[in-house]
Amino acid sequence: MLIDWFTVGAQALNFIVLVWLLKRFLYKPILHAVDAREKRIAKELADAGAKMAEAEKRRAEFDHKNTEFDSQRATLLAKATDEAAAERQRLLEEARKAAEVQSAKRQETLHTEALTLGQEIRRRTQQEVFAIARKALTDLASTSLEERMAEMFIRRLTAMDGKVKAGLAGALKAASEPAVVRSAFDLPAEQHAAIQKAIDDTFSGTFHLRFETAPNLIGGIELAANGQKVAWSISEYLAALEDSIAEIAKAKEKPKAKAKLPEPEPVSTTSGPPNP
Repeated sequence: MLIDWFTVGAQALNFIVLVWLLKRFLYKPILHAVDAREKRIAKELADAGAKMAEAEKRRAEFDHKNTEFDSQRATLLAKATDEAAAERQRLLEEARKAAEVQSAKRQETLHTEALTLGQEIRRRTQQEVFAIARKALTDLASTSLEERMAEMFIRRLTAMDGKVKAGLAGALKAASEPAVVRSAFDLPAEQHAAIQKAIDDTFSGTFHLRFETAPNLIGGIELAANGQKVAWSISEYLAALEDSIAEIAKAKEKPKAKAKLPEPEPVSTTSGPPNP
């Protein structure tokens, strides 16, 4: 068989042209498309990795913020609990103090009421005792209570011991103001004169006197001069009665009201009950 080199050459040329055409118009676009797709895929993979990294970063940040929020929430909750407990304690303390104030006010009110009751009982007792004494002295001895008190006061003056008498005499003589004679009620002029004479005779001089009324003496008479005094009072006789009335008043008070009735007014050491 003979070989047709022209045909072989033409076919080779055709094949070369075909390969060139395929490479030029088919393979290169396909390769470019494959390269572009690979690059696009690589870029998308890189973007996906970046997004995944960003997502992981944001997830970590979210977890951190969530943990921080939980910590802050726990701190705020603990702070709110402490503040609520402190406020509760403050309100309880205010309520306790208010209750104590109310209790103190109530105790003060009860004490004041007891004091007022004692004073009223004392005043009425004095009035009754004075009224009975006046009537008894008037009916039995034909004399007034004022006269009898003046007599007892004069007797007290004349019965003073030497030391007390000397001290009062010095006070009378050294006083720049008139000596004061106080009595529970107004004395008649006759008693004024009798007391004036008794003082002048007892202390050997002539002294200026000023007579005053002092209801708190509880049926008594006192002479005061330059810080010294001598007195006679029937308050001792009322003390026992007052103590008995105080016990009765205490028994009627409420259990929580422990208010005491006032103590009787102190009497001068030179005063004392009248001689029988």
